[in-house]
Amino acid sequence: MELEILESLKRAVLEYDTEAATSWARRAVATKVNPVKALDILTEAIRQVGDRFGRGELWLPDLVGAADAMQAAMPILEEELKRTGAKRETLGVAVVGTVFGDIHSIGKSMVCTMLTAGGFEVHDLGVNIKAEEFLEAVEKYQADILAMSALLTTTAVEQRKVIDALKEKGIREKIKVMVGGGAITAEFAKSIGADGYDPTAPGAVELAKRLVGKSSCSS
Repeated sequence: MELEILESLKRAVLEYDTEAATSWARRAVATKVNPVKALDILTEAIRQVGDRFGRGELWLPDLVGAADAMQAAMPILEEELKRTGAKRETLGVAVVGTVFGDIHSIGKSMVCTMLTAGGFEVHDLGVNIKAEEFLEAVEKYQADILAMSALLTTTAVEQRKVIDALKEKGIREKIKVMVGGGAITAEFAKSIGADGYDPTAPGAVELAKRLVGKSSCSS
């Protein structure tokens, strides 16, 4: 029974089936499947999709569809993880969001998906996120990485506001800050005091791994 549920969860992600992902996640909880195993199988599935995307075998809609299926199942399993007190091995905790005034989500969602596939615990705050909301999430989840997206030049300045707010709160040195989005350049990232920048989702994962490995600057 457990094997069937795990394989079905994996297949739901590979087939971009959000309803099936939700249904099998609930069934996993009902039948007391180890939530760590269930989350690991989701990660394995999204990693396969991410690898194929990186090789040019799949396209952006495929990545988004798989991510939607995974994100439909994860809250159910994460709640069970909390309830049972089980622990899951990760490379680190990442808080991700699109800054205040900006509602673009595709790039941010791709980064969330690829970070999850890369072995991070990811908390996607969504879009139009204010500085204080980023700070609250960083402290709530004890994040190792804060990743912010801005597609517009008019909203890019919000990334600086968040970094300044981290400094005012006295927690800037406790977290690595990554920035990205269509409006961002390496020069801009450096000018606002970010730890790293990469223009692509796969590149963002490699950057995150370097930052967690105590690297102090961006590529």
